[in-house]
Amino acid sequence: MSNIEIKNICHKYQDINGEISAIDNISFTANDGEYISIVGPSGCGKSTILSIICGLITPTSGSVLIDGEKISGISNKIGYMLQKDNLLDWRTIYKNVILSLELQNQLTDENKQYAIDLLKKYGLYEFKDKYPSQLSGGMRQRAALIRTLASKPEILLLDEAFSALDYQTRLLVREDVYAIIKNEKKTTIMVTHDIDESISMSDRVIVLTKRPAKINDILTVDFGKDRSPMKVRNDEKFKEYFNKVWKELDIHV
Repeated sequence: MSNIEIKNICHKYQDINGEISAIDNISFTANDGEYISIVGPSGCGKSTILSIICGLITPTSGSVLIDGEKISGISNKIGYMLQKDNLLDWRTIYKNVILSLELQNQLTDENKQYAIDLLKKYGLYEFKDKYPSQLSGGMRQRAALIRTLASKPEILLLDEAFSALDYQTRLLVREDVYAIIKNEKKTTIMVTHDIDESISMSDRVIVLTKRPAKINDILTVDFGKDRSPMKVRNDEKFKEYFNKVWKELDIHV
């Protein structure tokens, strides 16, 4: 697996009122297999950071490095999972899962078998010939994650990946997604507005200021190795972590 370094990232853009500074001197590292969440006030530039990491936006200054190597543009080492599952209604679940392989011209027998193995491993193989409309919201999100994993990225980016789900489904999907990511040993960076979510899933939480976003604090979250998003909610340290993040956010709202 890989680690990723975000080094002195700044980004400005133009609007009708002139130049706007979106993020200012953002630096952090995500180590092999680490799960990091980014939280901050609404509109502070959280998703902009992910867009820069995955190569959709070129920063005004700064760089992104994977295993010490500077990257530019879109890298096949990075997988990006969005808020909505974006499954295509006219394609079966299997056909949706292999879509990224088709687009990257990587639809080899080996990769098709890998996609099948992922479906079997994570409980969707019996639904491979179903269509998205026939699956629950949680199953659709699991299919979207399997689609992202099928192209064998080393680093996962999650942009508000659970916010489109109802509360009960969101809790269940967090469990599924966390277990899959940890089992696959993927380095993960997640943007979320949900403090509960950031604490329950992450090894570290990065708290941003209001725009232009700077790093206000980086909180290490330690619930031990035998953890899951549901289990840690009952840990006495959970409230302490929650109050710490809330306090840091409240200063900058």
